This record gives sequence, C-alpha cells and structure tokens, in this order.
Amino acid sequence: MRADKLNFKRNLLLIIIFLILLSVSLIVALGLGHNLIKKYVESEFYSLKIDVLEETMEPYETFFQQAIPEVSYYQGYLDSLSASNYADSVLEKYPFVDHMIFYDSYISDRGITHGITIRNLGIGIKNIYRFGRNLPPDSTVIYQRKKPGELSLKNSDEFNNIGLKVASFIESADTTKNFSNETIFKVFYNITSNRISYLNVPRREEIALFQDLMNSKTEKAPEYEMDLFSFELNPYKLRIANKHQNIYQKTTIRELSYDPILEHTNILQTSIPLSGAFSDYKLYFSTDKNYLQGEVNRRFLPLAFGVFFIYFIIIFITFLIYRNFSISRKLFKLQYDFVNNLTHEFKTPVSVIKIAGNNIKSAQKLSLEEQRHYGKILDEEADKLNDLMNKLLSFTQIENKTIKVKQEEINPEIFSQNIIDGYQLKYPDYEIELDIKKNVKTFLSDPVLLTSIYQNLIENAYKYSKPGTKYLKITISRSRKNIVFSFKDKGIGISPAEMDNIFKKFYRIESEYNQQGSIGLGLAFCKELINLMKGDITVKSKEKTGSEFKVELPYIKK
Repeated sequence: MRADKLNFKRNLLLIIIFLILLSVSLIVALGLGHNLIKKYVESEFYSLKIDVLEETMEPYETFFQQAIPEVSYYQGYLDSLSASNYADSVLEKYPFVDHMIFYDSYISDRGITHGITIRNLGIGIKNIYRFGRNLPPDSTVIYQRKKPGELSLKNSDEFNNIGLKVASFIESADTTKNFSNETIFKVFYNITSNRISYLNVPRREEIALFQDLMNSKTEKAPEYEMDLFSFELNPYKLRIANKHQNIYQKTTIRELSYDPILEHTNILQTSIPLSGAFSDYKLYFSTDKNYLQGEVNRRFLPLAFGVFFIYFIIIFITFLIYRNFSISRKLFKLQYDFVNNLTHEFKTPVSVIKIAGNNIKSAQKLSLEEQRHYGKILDEEADKLNDLMNKLLSFTQIENKTIKVKQEEINPEIFSQNIIDGYQLKYPDYEIELDIKKNVKTFLSDPVLLTSIYQNLIENAYKYSKPGTKYLKITISRSRKNIVFSFKDKGIGISPAEMDNIFKKFYRIESEYNQQGSIGLGLAFCKELINLMKGDITVKSKEKTGSEFKVELPYIKK
C-alpha cells in the first residue's frame, strides 16, 4: 500500500474517533446541562417565593406606613364627615381593608360614661362609626354619647385595649424627649389577627397636660380630642403578585395551620408566612413538575443551541481538516501520476532517439532511404518533446500571467480548415466536418492560443473514440456578443462522476484510452487559455454516445 493511502486511512480513522468522542461529549454535556438547569429551577421554586411575598405585601406595607399615620394629621379633630372621607379613600385604594371603625374619643378628668379611668384621668368615647363597602346607612353609627343605650363590650373592647396602653404610657412618659418610632409602635398601635388599631399620636406638650390631669383634678378641665381607627382586614383580598408565573403554577393564601395532604407525588409545594396583621396566614405555592418542565426546557434551549453551535463549528473545522487531507492526498496522487506520466512521456521519445542514434552510430554505411527514415524518427520524437515542453512552459506562463493576448484578424473557415487538413493527413481514418453559420465572419483573436485550443480538443476527440467512430463536427456560430465553437464527437463519453474534474490540472480519466500516457494537462490547459481570452468552456456528454465541448469567446470585429 502506498504511503499516502496509509496516512490518509490513519488520519481518517483519527477523525472518525474524534467525531465519536465529540458526539459522546455533546450528549453528556446536554444531559449535564439539562440536569443542572432542572435543579436550578427547582431551587428557584423554593427561593423566589420571597419575591412574591414582597410584591404581594407591598400594598399592605404602604397602607401601614402611609395611610394609617394620616390619622395623626388631624390632631384628634376628625368628625363624622372627614372620617367618612378618609375611610372612603382607604377603602377605595386598599381592597383588603374590609371595614373601619372610628372611635371619636376624648381625654378629660371629668366623669367618663364609657371608657377607662386611671386616677383622675379618663379616656372616653363620644361616638363610634363603622365604615365599609355596601353598608346600609343606619349601620354607620354604632354609638352616640348623647343618645341613651349601653355600649357593647364587642365594640368597646378594642378601644379599651389601646386606651390602657396609652394611659400607662402617659403615667410614665418622659416629655423632655421625643418619642421614638419603637415607642409609638408599641403604644399607639394595636396589631392583632386581621386587625390594626391606631390612636393619633399627641404632642409632647399634650402628654405633659395629660400627666397633670392624671395627678391633680381641676374644676374646669377641658376635653382633649382623640381619634382612634380600627381597621378590619381580610387577607384573602390581598392581590397575589405572582411575578414568577413560569415557576409557580398556583399561588393561594391559606391559614397558617393549613397542612395539605399530597395526593400526587408529582406536585412541588412550599409556603411562606405573611407578616403583620396577616401573621396567621401564609402564601402557599404548588406546581406540577410537568409544568415546571416547560420552564426547564425554555432555559435549556439557549444552552442546547450554544452547545450545538460550538459542536457544528468543531464539525465544520473537522470537515475542513478532512477536506485538507483529501485535497493533499489528491494533490499527492496527481503529482505522483504527473511525475510518472511525465517520465514516461519523456522516456519514450528519448529512448527512440537513443536507439536511432545508436543505430546511426553503429552502422558502417547508411543508405539515403535509411538516412531519411532515421531523420524522420528523430524529427518526430524531437517534436513530441518540444510540444510537451512548450505546453508545460505555456501553462506556467498562463498561471504567472506573463502571456499577453494578441488581437489579429482571423477568417474562421480558412483558420479551421488548415488545422483540419493537418489532422486528416496525420490520421487518415479521422473524419472532421466543419459547419460555419452565415452570421459568422472574420473576428479578432489570438491565432496561436486559438490553435492550441483547437489542437487539444481535436486530439482528445480522436484519442477517446473507438475505431470506426473517429468523427468530429466543428460548428462555428454567433450567440449575442460571443462567437461559439462547438466540438461534437462520437467518442466514449464522460461519466457524470468525472464531469467536475476533467478541467483540473494533472487529472486523468482512468480508462483503456489513457494507457498510452497522459499527464492530464490538455483540458486544464484549454480552460486556462480560454479564461485568459475572457471566454468560457462547457461540456455535455453521455457515456458511449459522445461529448460536445463548447467554447465561447468575445466576438470582436476589426
């Protein structure tokens, strides 16, 4: 086996092994990537619930930090109308606020009908109003001090709870310092399940007056206005801001004690408790694993695309390497065949010349007929060597662009017939027909280069035809701005597999007709000449029927 074939097979085996390893690596990479993304998405299922909680509780936080403290802006002077306006704005903006109870209260050292009393200080209730959505008008007023009737414990319980905290604070408050936010939160807020109660925060001067009232009774002490609001909240009316719908299929608010019984092991579940007045409830999340798989696939696709992109780049590079190996092998084969054929082409005439020379040298006396015979042999073999050398030299000149195309006037009939006559003398069994269309007249071209094109195509038509079918028809016609030379034979034809290669340098069609020796330059030389003359050559062929070569050159008039 030749070294080039052995190396090619080794390289091909290495490329195949590399592609197998690369494909296995691709499968492993895709599998690992899919598993990692799956675990990451499942991890997000348990971690992103904080985002949903924060978004869901944001309206509550706004309500707690901004809407509730507005009560203090009125400094205790809210009446039923202004309280109703305030309640309407809160109910409209915050759907989770179901009802609001407004305690129009006061602080005094006089007798308190309903409220709490510590020493001389009393915190009492003048009126109680209830605000809510779709409440009948007669249910708005719960209690009025001016009207008889007892205040129920249910309606006064929340007031008493916060009143006791405020009274205790007044008793021990340091009025020389500002009240901290922690103190305000502990004293003036009362947060229980689904309820927030808030008493307007008095100024330090007012706290000092309340301390005086607590410790010493005056005869005509005024009543100091106080406003207390109790907000009844409904956690189920919180709008759940599920900003991760691709992760959480279902989000609901449940009681803290809710413990779902898993009926399907294919369900992922998690929860997170709410805060503040909703601390007895939690956000509950559940997602079917098949639903979560959609998010896994969505994130996996870009990764898979990237992996496949890199994979195909490597495949493309591998293909280029393989093609380079293949081209290198073909070039090696062409060069190998070229050297062999060229050696054979040179060796034959050289051997003939040497034999003829030896015969002449060894002969004692040569007759006139023998002299002519040996002279003819030497002349023919020298012409073969010269033709071969000229073709190689011309090819090199064409590639180096050192040949210049001359423009001389050519009569197509005279030019073609002279060449045909020469070949018919050389090959008596060669039938060549010439057909020149009427619209073709003289034109400008390079006669030397055109002659080379004729010779190569006429020689090939004879060489690749079986005995009895040595026929060639040359047709010269016009096609738009070109002159067309058609060379149609009845030879062995060219197989479709060879059609793309016949114009390549050093390429030879392997057949019985190529055993005489060929270096594979004829058609390649023709194509280079035609390209140099700014023309084109095409071929149509059918095996065992014949071939037709068409040469198109620019039609230039004198």
